[in-house]
Amino acid sequence: MNSLTLRRPDDWHLHLRDGAALRSVLPFTAAQFVRAIVMPNLKPPVTTTEQALQYRERILAALPTGSRFEPLMTLYLTDRTDPAEVQRAKASGHIHGFKLYPAGATTNSGAGVTSIERVYGVLERMSELGVILQVHGEVTDPAVDVFDREARFIDGVLDPLSRRFAKLRIVFEHITTSTAVEFVRRAREGIAATITPQHLLMNRNQLFAGGIRPHHYCLPVLKTESDRRALLEMVANGNPRFFLGTDSAPHAKHAKEAACGCAGIFSAHAAIELYAEAFEAAGALDRLEGFASEYGADFYGLPRNEARITLTKEPWDVPASYPFADDVLVPLRAGEKMGWRLKP
Repeated sequence: MNSLTLRRPDDWHLHLRDGAALRSVLPFTAAQFVRAIVMPNLKPPVTTTEQALQYRERILAALPTGSRFEPLMTLYLTDRTDPAEVQRAKASGHIHGFKLYPAGATTNSGAGVTSIERVYGVLERMSELGVILQVHGEVTDPAVDVFDREARFIDGVLDPLSRRFAKLRIVFEHITTSTAVEFVRRAREGIAATITPQHLLMNRNQLFAGGIRPHHYCLPVLKTESDRRALLEMVANGNPRFFLGTDSAPHAKHAKEAACGCAGIFSAHAAIELYAEAFEAAGALDRLEGFASEYGADFYGLPRNEARITLTKEPWDVPASYPFADDVLVPLRAGEKMGWRLKP
């Protein structure tokens, strides 16, 4: 196959940052996707409807001329979130969920939830109003091995939560393990998951190929080859509970190449091409459209996009870096070749 045409996709998990950083990275996403769920972990975090609507206006103002990209906003859950905020968010028409970050789990998550019981009132109101919960699914107990934190979260938090709030719609974001695949596959109705390109394409060996690779470090961290294969096999099967969420997370080069480097992989420059590579390797290019362009919209109750994109089998060189505010960032596959290319 030398070309592939599919419904224009959406990104159901994206970090855009703010200010000059936002203006640097937004064009990459807007060139490929019609919509994206925008993460609220700014500094300070986006915790109220008013803040989210203001952030949305900044995103729209930063769009390239002629772009029709639509940011879908989320709010950051904290121990102090007022259940009344759920009603305000729902009424806004622009906020599509609340993000659960266990405190300390990832970048800018220090204000996150310290104990799930503290937000039961908010979750109950979300369940009543049909507002979606987006979950970063890792425990943060330092005694738990970093490679086991997703599985421990499922057993200790997510499974009990899904049972207690039986009508709450949940997206288990950026899953990384066969355990998570099986949980979502067998879960009650109303539970879905996003999967990143890096977790479909790489295992944890890539963190150490020839030395420490800081630009392959993300959270949740890359897992084993058997975990990667479990993810790939599930999306190749076309299960509608699993859909595209890049978790593209830009950081300045110096913040990644540091004694204590930031977690996050920037993939927005070639997101749909990276997914095409993964699906091609699985012999499942015919399943890419559902994963990228249909299942997520269906879960969020939004119309599928009518516009189309075309990918061509055309090698191209990924730049070593891209401008990022007053610095640069290093993208996934920097200095390497990609086999698929989005046709302008």
